[in-house]
Amino acid sequence: MSQNTPARPAKPLYSNVSPAVPSPCTGVCKLDEQKVCLGCFRHVEDIRQWRSADDERRRAICAEALERKSR
Repeated sequence: MSQNTPARPAKPLYSNVSPAVPSPCTGVCKLDEQKVCLGCFRHVEDIRQWRSADDERRRAICAEALERKSR
């Protein structure tokens, strides 16, 4: 890297953190046969989408996880 090239700031670990809809992650992070987390009941695709999802989508993900948990 040359001296004239400015250093880029580090990217935040979570790019779209919203206090309005907290993550349902419980830290268990183990998937079942259907690729659903046994801790938070989110599907692996929902977990992947979480970082870029807006609050409306996050609420939908949480509602779907709650429905899975109650089965």
